[in-house]
Amino acid sequence: MSDQINNINNSHNDQEDGQAINQKLDELIALLAETNIDSDKARDIQQRLNNAIENSAQADAGIDALRQIDTDNASRDDLLDEFSILLSSHQFDSESSKKYIRAEKGANIVLMVISLVMITLGLAMIVMPAPPDFEIYTIFYFNANDGITIMDLISSLIVLSGIYLLIKSIFKFGGTQK
Repeated sequence: MSDQINNINNSHNDQEDGQAINQKLDELIALLAETNIDSDKARDIQQRLNNAIENSAQADAGIDALRQIDTDNASRDDLLDEFSILLSSHQFDSESSKKYIRAEKGANIVLMVISLVMITLGLAMIVMPAPPDFEIYTIFYFNANDGITIMDLISSLIVLSGIYLLIKSIFKFGGTQK
């Protein structure tokens, strides 16, 4: 029977998969309504169904569900109730948590590299001479030939945004290690 279900899932698109699942679920409900089931058998069926759903879901779905709780503006009691329901319905193992932490660290390292490139680029734009056509307007003159241009201000903004991203990634990186 599971081979037939796998063949159905592989041959149809997502909409048809949903229809097939609904049809099989209706058949299961009709079969359960016709039979006499004790509590042990009901628990066994429920556990098997939960395992099948967990195995078909993506590993990050539990983490995304936890993020949704974090965005709600609810009381602490409601958050605790929702959190306990999520923990009982989603199985977290060390592999999925390690995968999540590795992804966060990787994103922070990429953010650090981008910020260092931005700082270097901004400083290079300030130090290196630009062609006269590229220097748009001089705001403040030091002497007749030199001053602060709009290009220097843009370069300073690039450097400051690179510093901001670097500081943000360092503090975020330090928070995930604890």
